[in-house]
Amino acid sequence: MKFLDEAKVYIRSGDGGNGCVAFRREKFIEFGGPNGGNGGRGGDVIIEATDGLNTLIDYRYQQHFKAQKGGHGMGSDRHGAGGKDVVLKVPVGTQVFDEDRETLLYDFTKLGEKFVIAKGGNGGFGNAHFKSSTNRAPRHANPGQPGEERWIWFRMKLIADAGLVGLPNAGKSTFLSVVSSAKPKIADYPFTTLHPQLGVVQIDGREFVLADIPGLIEGAHEGTGLGDRFLGHIERCRVLLHLVDATCEHAGKAYKTVRAELEAYEHDLTDKVEIVALNKIDAADPDHLKEQAARLKRAAKKTPMLVSGATGEGVTDVLRALADVISEAPVSAKAKGKPEGGDEKAPAPGWSPLSN
Repeated sequence: MKFLDEAKVYIRSGDGGNGCVAFRREKFIEFGGPNGGNGGRGGDVIIEATDGLNTLIDYRYQQHFKAQKGGHGMGSDRHGAGGKDVVLKVPVGTQVFDEDRETLLYDFTKLGEKFVIAKGGNGGFGNAHFKSSTNRAPRHANPGQPGEERWIWFRMKLIADAGLVGLPNAGKSTFLSVVSSAKPKIADYPFTTLHPQLGVVQIDGREFVLADIPGLIEGAHEGTGLGDRFLGHIERCRVLLHLVDATCEHAGKAYKTVRAELEAYEHDLTDKVEIVALNKIDAADPDHLKEQAARLKRAAKKTPMLVSGATGEGVTDVLRALADVISEAPVSAKAKGKPEGGDEKAPAPGWSPLSN
């Protein structure tokens, strides 16, 4: 299934049905009163977070959704039927924005959440509604109210406990495939990963979700390479695992390149707890590895963990460190996309947020 994390959709709720002007005309009833029924209410447009979806690909092939109009009122006090609602199903983690792509209308963080994005128009009153002691034969009725229409944007952000960041070809996909059952594409060239990937990791009886996003390069926030579009998928993560390739030219510069892109993204990614790991240690000779570890330590201001996704060396220690942070640092209100309130627990000892 192709991954799609953004879609533009047109929605329109149903118009209300018109009220009816009618009078009783039975035999032997000389002065029959009004009996026009009311119009039915138009259908709503509802968005619902459902299970079994992990992409917005359905909204690439259908962008227009209209709820049913309410039925018109009829004589003999027959009211119009209400219009059927339209339900748009989205994955958990989807955000709904107005047409300007900036105004957040709703953020789906829980399974089964529903949000009425457009209410149907009310049905008009029939002339029977206007009957009174002074007006025994009203000859007017209300038209139904029109429904609401608008363009909206769906933007999906994966809900994961930990996120993988690093330069292209840093070994993120290999690491994910080793620690989980995910099967991302793996090859020896940059930008092998074109779409975010999720994997469920189990360690010491604990379980968490790990997200791998396409690699970042210098200038990604300005659109270079694949850009920073996929950074939104790690906004909800509690901890970041920053992988640096031990075989690159300079580990410290590689770390700072990604760090600069996280800062340029301006969504508090630099405030998240970060674990730094020097990857592909099996491919580097001991002297070069020692030099790269020293460079990375100076750049990150913390001792990096040494790991090899190919051989599995150091993987368990990294996973335990991630699990410790996740278990001791619950998701903040901002990470959930909700208004902030209350203090967040301190991260696990030994790991500190990225420093400026």
